This record gives sequence, C-alpha cells and structure tokens, in this order.
Amino acid sequence: MPQMMPMEWTLLYITFLMTFLMFNIMNYFMQTPQKQSMTSKSIHAKKINWKW
Repeated sequence: MPQMMPMEWTLLYITFLMTFLMFNIMNYFMQTPQKQSMTSKSIHAKKINWKW
C-alpha cells in the first residue's frame, strides 16, 4: 500500500483545518447576543457578631 506524499498530507491537513475553522466561526457568529436586564440585583450580606 503506497504512502501519501508529504505534500498530500499538508493539503489534507489544510483542508481539515479550514473546514474546522469555518465551522467554528460560523457557529460563533450565528448566535444572537442576549439583552442584559437593566435590573441590578443587590447582595444582602447578613452581619454576624461572633461571641468568643
């Protein structure tokens, strides 16, 4: 069984890399950004006095 030439391996790698990158870029830009709510939630901290 003949082995592939190094140039063919390089082209195969570039093909898969470009396909992978295009898939990831398209998935990234297909998502619409969600609106952030204007209400800010305040954190209520309960102070505890320790009696040692």
